[in-house]
Amino acid sequence: MLKRISLKVYAIIGLVVLILLSVFFYFVHNTQSGPSVTKTKGVQLTQNSAGQYQTVIKDGHYLVSAARGITANSEANSMDIKNFESSLLDLSKSHFKTGRYIFQEGQYLDADTVSGLLARNSDSNKNGLNPKDNGKTDSSRAPTYLQSMTEQDFMTKEGNDLRLGGMVVGLAMNTQDAYQKEQYGATYYQDISAADRIAYGKKIAPKVIEAIRQQKGVGKNVPIVLAMYANAPQDSLAPGAFYAQATSKSGDNLGPWSDVDQSSIVLPKESSASAGLGDDENNGFTNFKNDVTNFFPNIAGTTAVAKYANKKLSSMDVTVTTQFYSQTEIDSFTNYLSSAALKYLPASAPVKITVKTANEVQAILVRKADEKSYTVTNL
Repeated sequence: MLKRISLKVYAIIGLVVLILLSVFFYFVHNTQSGPSVTKTKGVQLTQNSAGQYQTVIKDGHYLVSAARGITANSEANSMDIKNFESSLLDLSKSHFKTGRYIFQEGQYLDADTVSGLLARNSDSNKNGLNPKDNGKTDSSRAPTYLQSMTEQDFMTKEGNDLRLGGMVVGLAMNTQDAYQKEQYGATYYQDISAADRIAYGKKIAPKVIEAIRQQKGVGKNVPIVLAMYANAPQDSLAPGAFYAQATSKSGDNLGPWSDVDQSSIVLPKESSASAGLGDDENNGFTNFKNDVTNFFPNIAGTTAVAKYANKKLSSMDVTVTTQFYSQTEIDSFTNYLSSAALKYLPASAPVKITVKTANEVQAILVRKADEKSYTVTNL
């Protein structure tokens, strides 16, 4: 009898242990296998890494912008497309802290609204922010000043609800306007002076705030930051940069403008370039370029774009154009490249190195600020 009771006790203990182990492994699996997820009424919030925003996923899909990719005409410089959005998000972090706000792609300005705002003002479109066409086909024509708009929403969590806590809207202004004198004809470029660009941006800014406030769900006291971006000219090897910002705290009122100190420099710098910003980075990059060019004979070119915020290097993107014929050559080259990059390229800012041919990317090397090594991906 005693023996039978002991067997039952052991069975119960074994079952309890099994349950505890199952709970333990479930917990480990769900806390270590990827970013954390918080559900809010069918909306998922994911945390990618420290210093980044939680983002909104709805019904299992990333919530994309309601007015994605709309421009006044074709983008003059392809480098501006990515830089405009990524730099805007960096600027947003100074207004809406990553630990408090949740990032959501723009959902309040829909495609029709944005298309209407980017169009020329006309009898049929009184909301157009670009000037009326004066019919001229020379330097006296009315250029397209406003090229594109990007809305970024910053949400707060209140119970099970997400509420709009603030908005940042970037306005990409042209420094050069492309046009044709006749359909399918040659493309001409009209330069826009900095003074005219800045003045026109300030002129249309109150109309942008008014249009945003009219959208359903945008409260009159939701802070709206307007950030002005200067597109790069069509032939520039570097993207443009943000240059000014202002905030509407309530209603259609817009506060004072403040300068945004951003710039980009192409390396190696031309011999005619004046001394100053980027000199140290240029010296290091030149040594890097010479080192890898001397070691490998198949290098066709090596350039970099160094980006600065408040005169301090914020990132460097390096492009090495070459041609390899075997995987072993690519492996050997990227190993050497990572070693040379650690020796010559700056450690205080993130660096990305892309190895490519004329047709495809062959390898990508990435190092975050102050990391001791590069992460190498051979494609």
